Amino acid sequence: MGPAAGTRASRRLFFILLAAAGCFRWVEAQHCIWYGECGDSPVSGKKYNCNYTGPPQPLEPDAYDLLKELCPGYDYGNRSLCCNADQLRTLKGSLQLPLQFLSRCPACFYNLMNLFCELTCSPHQSQFVNTVKVNGTNVVEVQYYIGKTFSSAMYNACSDVQAPSSNVKALSLLCGRDARDCNATNWIQYMFSTSNGQAPFPIDPVFSDVPVSGFTPMNNKTYACTEGLEDGSGPCSCQDCTKACGPKPVPPAALPPWTIFGYDAMNVIMGISYLSFLLVLLVLGALCYRRRPIISEYGPILDSNNPLSLNDDDLSLASPSCCETLGERFESFLRVLFSSWGSFCVRNPFVVVLGSVVLVVAFSFGLRYMRITTDPVELWSSPTSQARQEKDYFDSHFGPFFRTAQLIITTPREDNYTYSPYFGGSDVPFKAIFNKDLLHQVLDLQLAIENLAATYDGQSVTLKDICVAPLAPYNNNCTILSVLNYFQNSHSVLDHTIGDEFFIYADFHSHFLYCVSAPASLNDTTLLHDPCLGTFGGPVFPWLALGGYDDTNYNNATALVITFPLNNYLNDSVRMGKVLAWEKEFIGFMKNFSNSNLTIAFSAERSVEDEIDRESNSDINTILISYIIMFVYISLALGHIHSLRMLLVDSKISLGIAGILIVLGSVSSSLGIFSYAGIPLTLIVIEVIPFLVLAVGVDNIFIIVQTLQRDERLQNEELHQQIGRVLGDVAPSMFLSSLSETVAFFLGALSNMPAVRTFSLFAGLAIFIDFLLQISCFVSLLGLDARRQERNRLDICCCVRLPEIEDRKSDGILYRFFKKVYAPLILKEWLRPLIVAVFVGMLSFSIAAVNKVQIGLDQKLSMPDDSYVLDYFKNLSEYLHTGAPVYFVVEDGLDYNSLDGQNAVCGGVGCNNNSLVQQVYTASLISNYTTIAYTPSSWLDDYFDWIKPQSTCCRFYNSTGDFCNASVINQTCVSCRPMTAAGKERPVGDDFMRFLPMFLSDNPNPKCGKGGHAAYATAVDLKPNNSGVGATYFMTYHTILKESPDFIDALKMGRMVAKNISQSINHTVFAYSVFYVFYEQYLTIAYDTALNLGLSLAAIFVVTTVLLGFELWSAVMVSITIAMILVNMFGVMWLWDISLNAVSLVNLVMSCGISVEFCSHIVRAFSISMKSSRAERAEEALAHMGSSVFSGITLTKFGGIVILAFSKSQIFQVFYFRMYLAIVLLGAAHGLIFLPVLLSYIGPPTNKAKVVAANRRYVGTEKERLLKY
Repeated sequence: MGPAAGTRASRRLFFILLAAAGCFRWVEAQHCIWYGECGDSPVSGKKYNCNYTGPPQPLEPDAYDLLKELCPGYDYGNRSLCCNADQLRTLKGSLQLPLQFLSRCPACFYNLMNLFCELTCSPHQSQFVNTVKVNGTNVVEVQYYIGKTFSSAMYNACSDVQAPSSNVKALSLLCGRDARDCNATNWIQYMFSTSNGQAPFPIDPVFSDVPVSGFTPMNNKTYACTEGLEDGSGPCSCQDCTKACGPKPVPPAALPPWTIFGYDAMNVIMGISYLSFLLVLLVLGALCYRRRPIISEYGPILDSNNPLSLNDDDLSLASPSCCETLGERFESFLRVLFSSWGSFCVRNPFVVVLGSVVLVVAFSFGLRYMRITTDPVELWSSPTSQARQEKDYFDSHFGPFFRTAQLIITTPREDNYTYSPYFGGSDVPFKAIFNKDLLHQVLDLQLAIENLAATYDGQSVTLKDICVAPLAPYNNNCTILSVLNYFQNSHSVLDHTIGDEFFIYADFHSHFLYCVSAPASLNDTTLLHDPCLGTFGGPVFPWLALGGYDDTNYNNATALVITFPLNNYLNDSVRMGKVLAWEKEFIGFMKNFSNSNLTIAFSAERSVEDEIDRESNSDINTILISYIIMFVYISLALGHIHSLRMLLVDSKISLGIAGILIVLGSVSSSLGIFSYAGIPLTLIVIEVIPFLVLAVGVDNIFIIVQTLQRDERLQNEELHQQIGRVLGDVAPSMFLSSLSETVAFFLGALSNMPAVRTFSLFAGLAIFIDFLLQISCFVSLLGLDARRQERNRLDICCCVRLPEIEDRKSDGILYRFFKKVYAPLILKEWLRPLIVAVFVGMLSFSIAAVNKVQIGLDQKLSMPDDSYVLDYFKNLSEYLHTGAPVYFVVEDGLDYNSLDGQNAVCGGVGCNNNSLVQQVYTASLISNYTTIAYTPSSWLDDYFDWIKPQSTCCRFYNSTGDFCNASVINQTCVSCRPMTAAGKERPVGDDFMRFLPMFLSDNPNPKCGKGGHAAYATAVDLKPNNSGVGATYFMTYHTILKESPDFIDALKMGRMVAKNISQSINHTVFAYSVFYVFYEQYLTIAYDTALNLGLSLAAIFVVTTVLLGFELWSAVMVSITIAMILVNMFGVMWLWDISLNAVSLVNLVMSCGISVEFCSHIVRAFSISMKSSRAERAEEALAHMGSSVFSGITLTKFGGIVILAFSKSQIFQVFYFRMYLAIVLLGAAHGLIFLPVLLSYIGPPTNKAKVVAANRRYVGTEKERLLKY
């Protein structure tokens, strides 16, 4: 053989050896590393696999279905595998929780099952699994070589899958840590670790994409979550697969502030407008000054000389128009009517007074039927409003929202510290509140509250009697949302540690850090293996139990929040009484609790109402002092004292008291009449209406009395005729103001806001009754008092009579001041333009401020200064990290038995892209805009996972058909649905309703975490006999809401999302949260305010036009001035930080009424003045009516208002003291300063018909001489 032949032979030998080696390696790859199960594992209920290195064995025929269910890729040929039926059953049991939570995304679950099937059963097992340790026949540790590509793809397909019942990602429950910290490596390591309670022995994963130590990593094909499977399963839903979604929604850009040249637009516009007005005023003033004729100093800028006056003997120079004639006749009719009536009342005082008293007593008797409403829902929400109807719908179908008692616990200690995990990892800083000794003290407090016993109707009431226990009657533990529930509310569990004499491997720190990432876990991954699930059977989410942390770093929390949800019994007074009794005991206990290491803010559901009641009681003294001051002033100021000797004769204390009693009688009559009608009172009615009626009534009293005091009795005129004549002069003015206010208030009753409507009704009737009593009962008493004074009898002690002295009448000091000093000064030619400029400036400023007034009511203002609830509100705002729950309610009528109905709502595979769950999920992605914080909990999606035939959740006793819980071991329990293609589909038709009640009664357990009893027992309203699904809800949470604008915005956004859902699924869906019913008023408060004030102004304009004798321009003057007062009120509200809400709206409506008193009397006096020029008529009107208005309203109210500043109630200080003071000061300023000046410029011309009539009426009398003087 030559060299060439030798070379060829050696090559052949090499290839033969190489082929033999390959064949040997392939044969070796076909053997197993285990087969069957042998000894017991230290992990409870688990077994080791048997060591076996032979070839794969054919599977037992009775396990074919199980193989097809778990590992369909191996269901071919003779099914020779490295596992038997026992191993498959163990695999199925171990994967129940992943199946229940991850199977909602088919690609994710397929990849996961691939991972476990290859490990457990693959005939090529020895290629990627290495036996590390064998103990006898038991394989006790292995290495599993996994491709990095496979592990990353599996993780990516599962990373977004949601757990609907807990509003978190499923990996938070399956990775042993928060989903944010989970990755492909640590997730697989956790699943193969014995610490999870499912792996029977250690399985060490080795990740590589290239062969390692002769092993080829398992790198099977994977499916992305956007891909469908070969069995027809569709891609994962957007909710479970971000990549399946379209672009992330972008919230609309916030509207930029309206600016001009970088400054607030309203400020710029009103500033320019005001400067333009000043310029025009200056130019007109200069022109008029140059053209001014030499006339009286009171000549107006405009030519207002009246050619017709009482000094003119030729009345035919001008003839009155038709309107003027009609106005004069109407005026004469009112004068005659009231004169006759006044004369009758003076002549028959006892009949009139007795009749008045009888009527007042009869009306007031209705107070025995009086009901006072303190329920905030009844006060602020109309029964016909959307929020109220939605609340009633929610309560009737799901029960009322639960009540709460809550603690917010902080510590003054500053001993923050750092925890260093034994098994490596970064150091974790903890705040002082997590010191174990403090946690023990907090737990002592929590247990003491649990053991509180109140007494109701002789019975002992404990927390267990009234608390929310979602798993009752199987588990009667109360729901307590507290981090201490991570430790089962037990001192021993809190102290549980694992370690030796040198190191601590696991303690409460490691357990806490695990539980905040997986609050629904039944077994933590630390060496402690303690549960996180609360003793009540539900999770305690960290954002509900902790406060003051940043992002999700719960270890940085500075506050512990403990919440005790209590049952709410709206229609069961006995059980509701027990709840209220326990809450009262809780509040008393917390008020007396003291611990130097803990600072505790607390509140119960009844706290706000209790504090409001206490506030009302504490303010009674303040209100009484306020009224007493006003009463004393009225009694003393009515008298016109001529001399010290005649003090007790000229005083009118008894008449003043009678006038006050008339005011109070009108109030009680109004309350009684509406109480007869069954209309409940509110605290606003009781607190505000006496103030209002006193303002209106006292003003009229002063006008009648002071006009009589200044009047000279005509020759041969008797007292009853004089008083009748005086009443004929002033009663039309009183009638004008009272009727204007009455109509304005009654129109205000059109408001949808119950508090405003009730106030308007009561106020309108009280004012009108007060007017009727004043022109009847008070006039009779005035006649009696005048007779007493004429006979020199003492006031009060009328039996005592002083000797006759010469009666010297003189004008009062205030009247002389207004006539001689104030009126001439105000109407000086040089001062009037300045006054106009100042008031127009005030108006311009206020218009610019209108849109800057805040809307809402800071709940802290409703509390007394010394209330414990203020600390709670402060801490709530400072530490709160989640908003209120929000429910998206699907009204009855949706067909859940059909796929179309299911797809319109659900969020899993096959569901519509615009389904309810999907839209809420999408909204949660832009939570800063929508205020929706999380994905909603979906009973429907969890029901679909629960009923899957692969799951052990849904089973029933084959013999009886009753539900069989997953924890029950019984051979007669069979799966609800067959392991067929049809069985794996969603239940429809009768199947849907057959098993739904079982789902809603199933308690979660380690073998089935999807039981719906705890999470969804109240979420589904089943029809009678379980014949169908009625209304249902899907719950999520709002983002953090602190101020009124936050709550208002949340309501808007909730309704916007619900509206979009309703349109998409063509079925009614509404958003409901417990605060919606209180904040709905603010959605329309601006419109309601404009409507109420607009209607009031319109009513005042119409009534004034008619009662002033159809003088349209006079009505315009009154309306303009009142409108200016109202606009200026908004300016004051902005300056004084008074928000717009129902309380301030009531005050604005009231200010509209009181403003009539400041304006109408002046305008009417101007309209009937017979002076020749507008300036002279304005001066006369101000002189005659100004003093009465000033003393009757301004001074009366000012003294009483100042006392309100000393109230303990913040709401009194802000909404009553500040607004009342502004009402009185602005009303007085406009009525006594601006209005006379305005009338002097553009007041209505003299009514020629009235001049003629007055000339005829006063011919030959002293009045004619006075008028012509």
